[in-house]
Amino acid sequence: MPAQTLPMLFEESVKKYSNNVLMWENTSDKYDGTTYGQMQNLVHNFAAGLQAIGLNVGDRVALISEGRNDWVMAELGVLYSGAIDVPISIKLDEPAELKFRLAHSGCKMVMVSKNQYAKIKSIKNDLPELEKIILFDEVADQDKDEISKIDLMKRGEEYLKTHKKEFEKRWQEVKENDYANICYTSGTTADPKGIILTHRNYTANVEQATALLPIPQDYVSLLILPWDHCFAHTAGIYTLMKNGASMAAIKSGKTPMETLRNIPLNIKEIKPSFLLSVPSLAKNFRKNIENGIHDKGEKVEKLFNAALKLAYDYNGLGFDRGKGFKKLKLPLYKLYDKLIFSKIREGFGGKLEFFIGGGALLDIELQRFFYAIGTPMFQGYGLTEAAPVISANVPVCHKLGSSGKIVKNLQVKICDDKGNELPVGRSGELVVKGENVMAGYWKNEKATAETLKDGWLYTGDLGYLDADGFLYILGRFKSLLISNDGEKYSPEGIEEAITEISPYIDQMMLYNNQSPYTVALVVPNKEALSRYLKEQNLNFSTKEGQTSALKKIESEIAQFKEGGKFAGTFPSRWLPSAVAILGEGFTEQNHFMNSTLKMVRGKITEYYKDRIDFLFTAEAKDICNHQNMMIVSRFG
Repeated sequence: MPAQTLPMLFEESVKKYSNNVLMWENTSDKYDGTTYGQMQNLVHNFAAGLQAIGLNVGDRVALISEGRNDWVMAELGVLYSGAIDVPISIKLDEPAELKFRLAHSGCKMVMVSKNQYAKIKSIKNDLPELEKIILFDEVADQDKDEISKIDLMKRGEEYLKTHKKEFEKRWQEVKENDYANICYTSGTTADPKGIILTHRNYTANVEQATALLPIPQDYVSLLILPWDHCFAHTAGIYTLMKNGASMAAIKSGKTPMETLRNIPLNIKEIKPSFLLSVPSLAKNFRKNIENGIHDKGEKVEKLFNAALKLAYDYNGLGFDRGKGFKKLKLPLYKLYDKLIFSKIREGFGGKLEFFIGGGALLDIELQRFFYAIGTPMFQGYGLTEAAPVISANVPVCHKLGSSGKIVKNLQVKICDDKGNELPVGRSGELVVKGENVMAGYWKNEKATAETLKDGWLYTGDLGYLDADGFLYILGRFKSLLISNDGEKYSPEGIEEAITEISPYIDQMMLYNNQSPYTVALVVPNKEALSRYLKEQNLNFSTKEGQTSALKKIESEIAQFKEGGKFAGTFPSRWLPSAVAILGEGFTEQNHFMNSTLKMVRGKITEYYKDRIDFLFTAEAKDICNHQNMMIVSRFG
């Protein structure tokens, strides 16, 4: 029988893979490995230490840290104690947001790294249920309610000498339906919701993910995504652990930017077999590749573009790769691969076989690009409420543009807005039922009752299944736009397509709330526009330059309208008739993007209400209106 709890899953892997490296970490100038057997010893001492200082079954403990060995050790330590881990995003900088999560979950303890310590220090006096702070790193002037990891583990070692039987009994009595995590949503529309995931939710989803994509024990992955994200948590940490494989952490810098700069270096050092990605990360990788090619000169760029064109044709949508007359192109594809694509792959360590993409709307053009260079980005789909994997494309079975096949042992139906099941090919809300579906929302019966009905999880996502069983996700049900004739449509695919093909548009948000026409807020790529103007001997300081920049943006969007290169991709009434140019992008810092880098439409709409109202005037239909000209004049 498979492991039903996370401690059991880990213990079984230790028995099978004791000498395999579980974790790779770089704390100085090179990566060192910690084996499964060594990690077991650390986990037992840490868990025993927690129990020695008073952690009881059912208590909640927050974990706020960058990815590192201590992250896994600490979470398992909590779970071995029969307690509940509350992993919290390190990107949370607002004290009120952090305080809400800690107070709402009733955390008794917090485990924290030095980079996150100041956040806890500033709010702990306002958290009456918080008793202990466990410090992963040394800090000056340690308070009496704080204990270092080293001291805690010494307490654990002493505890095990006299309480070994009680310790063993505690973790072995953890049940499959006991709560393992409370994972908080980003809280983009109201207070964040605490998603309760049980031990069985995780172990079931690990089994489902492994059945879809077997992981050999010699695989290693550098976990780039934040470890509190359910995607990295399940598809990374626990799926690798289940299969005897290895995970590596990014080397932490003194600042988030320094950590970010370590990623390409760490990839080359670790030589990962696969990487977990999201659309924003994929775009950055592609941009860096294309910039590198551009820097090598015109000849190399032409060769690269010819190679891409041939590869796109040969690969098709994946399931039809090399079929029919396409196979005649294989010798030339192999030559291009040797001359160009293999060199690009060296930048990813040379052993990268594929990416798994966790974003529901990874642009098909992006997928074609990575497939062409020999490191396919297989799109998957999931959400935290399902622990999170619901479907995925994998090497043996994939169709670009889709979110792949549904995992095993998961019931799926597509429903209309009245809850009636729809036939294959019809789009509606995706509804799922299985052992990976959450227990509910912490202290929120209303939200639980709205989302879980008779064991079915109503995902809030719009999608359909094709005749081959591949899932297509079209966007969020709640973010659907409504035209003035009542027709509903998803803006996300349109926004993705336009920003993907245009180097001059970084971000776009469409808006239509039963309005006469659709409008858009556009964040331009100032550097690309500046280069464009320079080629014409213009700049942003003149009226001529401002007009030229705005007309360029207009022409990029027009490619999807009648007569344009991509005409017919979307109904013309869904495309923007008026555009507002923004001077500031949507970021996590200004709260216009959440921690999973999705736009917070409600906040953006509210903030730019006056700009949106102006877009429904006659003057605004001319992109060179006074508002846009004023914004662009400040780009110089």
